[in-house]
Amino acid sequence: MQGISMRNHSGRRRRVLAVAALAALVAAAVVSCVTEPETGRRRLILTSMSQEASLGQQSWTELTQSQPLSRDQVKTAAVQRVGTALSQVVKQSGFEWEFKCFASDEMNAFCLPGGKVGVYEGLFKAFANDAEMAKVGVYEGLFKAFANDAEMAAVVGHEIAHATARHGGERMTYAMAVGLAGLGLNMALDSKASENRELWMAAYAGVTTVGVILPYSRVHEYEADEIGALYMARAGYDPRAAVAFWEKFAASKSGAAVPELLSTHPVDANRVARLKQVMPRALAEYEKAPQRRGLGVVY
Repeated sequence: MQGISMRNHSGRRRRVLAVAALAALVAAAVVSCVTEPETGRRRLILTSMSQEASLGQQSWTELTQSQPLSRDQVKTAAVQRVGTALSQVVKQSGFEWEFKCFASDEMNAFCLPGGKVGVYEGLFKAFANDAEMAKVGVYEGLFKAFANDAEMAAVVGHEIAHATARHGGERMTYAMAVGLAGLGLNMALDSKASENRELWMAAYAGVTTVGVILPYSRVHEYEADEIGALYMARAGYDPRAAVAFWEKFAASKSGAAVPELLSTHPVDANRVARLKQVMPRALAEYEKAPQRRGLGVVY
């Protein structure tokens, strides 16, 4: 009897701690909702910019030590040139921008919190997809070149936007919330048989992934597209190059697409459609740019 009492007491104490932790999270949420200045979206961020930048710098150091940098001077210069131009239109302070091109065939780019942007050499294949030449007429012949700074700006601007919108901090916050809620659920199921508890926890993981984590990831991608288009326009790059790039990028893929519900990224057709919706605002910014570069350097 004494052992049962001790277990019950221990279970109650864990539940009290879980409730206290959840209450602390809710209290923090009340004072930590901030507005993204470009889109007006309200979001919850519990981490500080210094914490995010510190984690970003740590990852950046590891990456630059473990992954070889590109030796292609044209690609390296393009990443540096476009990244520098875009960073100069960012209004938020607290970022130490670095732009590097990595020697990899992967068609991807990334930005770490704090302003560390990497572009893989493989992504240049998407800029030079000659199979898409037939689509030039859609844009009244504007994009006769498919390897230029403006398309690079669409990618780098998107990555910069992830940093300035603090998507990394927001993802960390939601991961904390999901983990804490999972801990509370596990404690609430303390009296259940282990098999039933495992089923409940597996169901919780699936629901939170599909219902919380993935949707927020897609929100971030859409938002980065929108903000990135504004950045490239303000830096003097024609924002219509963003639409051209993402259409080519979609055409370069092979195989069946992952359903959007189960993906961290929007499907390409939705992404292009959303970009076209924000294009009037981006073009208005382009018209006001002190220096209009158009497509920029063609390479």
